[in-house]
Amino acid sequence: MPAYVHRGEALTAVKADGVALKYASPELRANREVVLAAVQQDGWELEYASEELRADHEVVLAAVQQRGYALLHASPELKADREVVLAAVQHRIAMRSAMSRRS
Repeated sequence: MPAYVHRGEALTAVKADGVALKYASPELRANREVVLAAVQQDGWELEYASEELRADHEVVLAAVQQRGYALLHASPELKADREVVLAAVQHRIAMRSAMSRRS
């Protein structure tokens, strides 16, 4: 049984920690508002979104802007979308730049 079955409860949980999407019901994994909040908190959680939302341009763009590697969980069409791929690459470049400044 999923830990989250009510939208409000799931929304609060994913805003605090995107990984909570993993424990949401299938209906909530298909809820655009819940999934968007989760990927804005941690883009990698796109993995747990419904197939339909992994093909949603806005949801995937938000995910890759937060974590470039989220592109791995996007639909094939969005993996080929110029704007989405560019956002993923820009995120990775920014992360590498930040890491090199720390060393």
